[in-house]
Amino acid sequence: MKTNSLHELYVEQLQDLYDAEQQLIKALPKMAQAAASDDLRSGFEEHLQQTKQHAERLEEILERLGEDTRGEKCKGMEGLIKEGSEVIKEDMAEPVKDAALIAAAQRVEHYEIAGYGTVRTFASMIDEEAVPMLEETLSEEKETDAKLTELAENINVDADQETDVEENEETAKPKAGGRRKRAA
Repeated sequence: MKTNSLHELYVEQLQDLYDAEQQLIKALPKMAQAAASDDLRSGFEEHLQQTKQHAERLEEILERLGEDTRGEKCKGMEGLIKEGSEVIKEDMAEPVKDAALIAAAQRVEHYEIAGYGTVRTFASMIDEEAVPMLEETLSEEKETDAKLTELAENINVDADQETDVEENEETAKPKAGGRRKRAA
């Protein structure tokens, strides 16, 4: 289907974000369950509630425009969630997995920040009524990204210490087939 106007592009982008939010609503509980850090888990759970509100705002905007929420599948979010799912499945030390979950979540947040920034700009030209709702969502996405950065500051230190412990344990183990010294 050929997109012929900024209005059509705006609707397509809103539908894309709606699909992205729906995918995220399904993924966030899995990320929360995989988190070892209580703070990270509660952050994912809190963002799940926000994400549901983001989807509701998009529904409201699209409904007011007389448009359906259903559009193309958001392949960008699909890929980001797939990467996050791979992190969940990997066998990692808990703080390292939490650091990886944060990295995956921040990629998602940056994707959403870009998307909401774009539709807010379109709305400022063709749908002024939607601007406050889109700005509110954009602000919440930026806040979530900042919270993830704050959590990472502690979790990354724990992950680094975990790595140091494992490396020290590896170097302390005798090599297979190596000679052992006899006690005198």
